[in-house]
Amino acid sequence: MANIKYEIIEKVGEISESPKGWIKELNLISWNGRAPKYDLRDWAPDHEKMGKGITLSKEELKSLRDILNSIDLD
Repeated sequence: MANIKYEIIEKVGEISESPKGWIKELNLISWNGRAPKYDLRDWAPDHEKMGKGITLSKEELKSLRDILNSIDLD
């Protein structure tokens, strides 16, 4: 497997924590030296291991926000 380099530019927030201590986080991350994108995934407590996730541009995150705001969760 290729070595993936990443830098967490900004920790935006924590969504949840699993019983094993992994935390689902929304972060702004630069992958392999590229422009940072918003990233949602599970992280081990030391941020050395990660689960599968999704990356979103600022525009995609705004679209997701609008969709979520339109949902009636009550």
